[in-house]
Amino acid sequence: MKTEHRQLSTAEERRETVLRTAIGAFAARGYFGTTTTEVAKAAGISQAYVYRLFPNKEVLFSAVVEHCFVRVRAALEGGAAKAKSSAPEAVLASMGDAYARLISDNDLMLVQLHAQAAAVSEPTIREAVRAGYARTVEYVRSASGGDEEQVQQFFATGMLCHLLVSIDAEAVSAPWTRTLSAGITHY
Repeated sequence: MKTEHRQLSTAEERRETVLRTAIGAFAARGYFGTTTTEVAKAAGISQAYVYRLFPNKEVLFSAVVEHCFVRVRAALEGGAAKAKSSAPEAVLASMGDAYARLISDNDLMLVQLHAQAAAVSEPTIREAVRAGYARTVEYVRSASGGDEEQVQQFFATGMLCHLLVSIDAEAVSAPWTRTLSAGITHY
């Protein structure tokens, strides 16, 4: 009779599972509307274990924000690698396309929006959002070779993409949606 050995997850593997699960939970109800109990249940672990991995909800949400920024960075790197030339405009356009594809994953986009909203009143989350944007801006600047105005425009367009996707502007045929959507690609 052969005995099967169950392989236990390491704390780091479990932490990654909780982060991936928490993205969906926080995307659905935001920082303020999501409990650690809901995250634990979705991850199939106890709330006590969530607290062993993350001392409180702020730290958990900040880790989710960081995880999302890592995904953004990976998408931007992929976009930069696919650019048709090394001209800043080409690199920024390719990174923008990669980002537009990434935020078609509504959970990631919703976490970003919820993080920005929570940053207004939660200093720990504000710091996580600031740190994520600081790293992302510096990456975009160095990878693209773009100047200040080009990098600012890149981020402004990304924020406009968030708005267009979040309000499903594509479903509304009106002059104002055509104005906001002109030249903006989203998936």
